[in-house]
Amino acid sequence: QVQLVESGGGLVQNGGSLRLSCEASGSTFSINGFGWFRQAPGKQRELVAAITVGGLINYADSVKSRFTISNDRAKNTVYLQMNSLKPEDTAVYYCNARVSRWPSDIDYWGQGTQVTVSS
Repeated sequence: QVQLVESGGGLVQNGGSLRLSCEASGSTFSINGFGWFRQAPGKQRELVAAITVGGLINYADSVKSRFTISNDRAKNTVYLQMNSLKPEDTAVYYCNARVSRWPSDIDYWGQGTQVTVSS
């Protein structure tokens, strides 16, 4: 089992910055990657950024050059630095951890943190 606790959301003005944190606990040795997802009202949950334990990183096109995902393995914490925020970034942001299992991987989710960008 893996538990994830997010923090760092809030209200920010257009063009501002926020840093989200996600601390993992439990069977963290079994995690092979983390992701940040977001879900806006009336929309599907979408991947924002992902990082593997080997350091491979992927971003959604809409956040490239503005958001940065990083992982502090000593602290079992993954971060999402969000710069140049736009009103369309407003959503609930969820941390995800993926654990490899046979026959299928297992996804764990945090409780979500609200990010609101005012225009």
